[in-house]
Amino acid sequence: MTSAASSGSRRAASSRWTPSRAGRVGTLSVAAVIFAVPMIAFFLMSFRQEDGVGQVPGGVFALTGLSLENAKRNLDVVMSFNSGIFAKWMTNSLIVAVGGTVLAVVTGLPAGFALAKLRFRGRSTLRFITLLTMVMPNTVLVIPLFLEVSAFGAIGQLWPVVVIMGFYPFGVYLAYIHFLTTMPRELVEAARLDGLSEVMVFLRIALPISKQAVALVIFFSFVANWTNYFLPLVLLPLSEQGTVTLGLQQLIGSSPLVDPTEAAGLATKLYMPQLAFATTVMVVPVLAVFIGAQRFLMRGAVVGAVKG
Repeated sequence: MTSAASSGSRRAASSRWTPSRAGRVGTLSVAAVIFAVPMIAFFLMSFRQEDGVGQVPGGVFALTGLSLENAKRNLDVVMSFNSGIFAKWMTNSLIVAVGGTVLAVVTGLPAGFALAKLRFRGRSTLRFITLLTMVMPNTVLVIPLFLEVSAFGAIGQLWPVVVIMGFYPFGVYLAYIHFLTTMPRELVEAARLDGLSEVMVFLRIALPISKQAVALVIFFSFVANWTNYFLPLVLLPLSEQGTVTLGLQQLIGSSPLVDPTEAAGLATKLYMPQLAFATTVMVVPVLAVFIGAQRFLMRGAVVGAVKG
């Protein structure tokens, strides 16, 4: 009875609106609105037609003039641009993003486990190098990477981009923090006493309790790979080899709204609804990955425990 009453009082206390809580909720609400407004505007614009976009009563958030027929027409226009190259861009982006994410998980989790639970010479140096690589701007590495890939004669191929994106030091650091904080040392020592090697300790003990770390690495790696601009710009110079981040720039630059001279020679012309539709399609994979990983990211329970 006492425990039930105390838990009820704690719930009641946590539900009170203190000034501090109201300030946090208010700040987060304002930030959410700032980020949500352009996304909603782009989404609604995808269901409009280019005629009279600026004359719609209520502005971009008006519900008048929206229809699935307009969305289908915008899709057809985007897909027909430059002989259907948008689908090729999306395919290339999926290849490099998914491939780089798989490599980041396969290499990052064992590296994070080794930094967290193994004792070997140079461990502190490797941890420092990992942190240093995390804070290094990606633009600094573009030219050296271009020279290395050019030496292999692989400029314009997707596999070097996949391999480079698989090198994800932030994923290593996330795995390191996860194993350091959630995996008791006694569990590792007990597994070693049972005769398991370090590889088997990782495969049988560490990996089954690392769902949250896997979800974090997948989400952040996929987003970083999908939105990467400079690396595909340098290593994939031809238009049909590019990713959707490069293609979106080409779509915008070929629009009569931006460059009427260049757009005059194009058979397919993209206006604001088509550009908004292409942007919305570009966001869908990132949103899908976030929704799929959310149930692991939002869990508050500690994964893994030592049984007495």
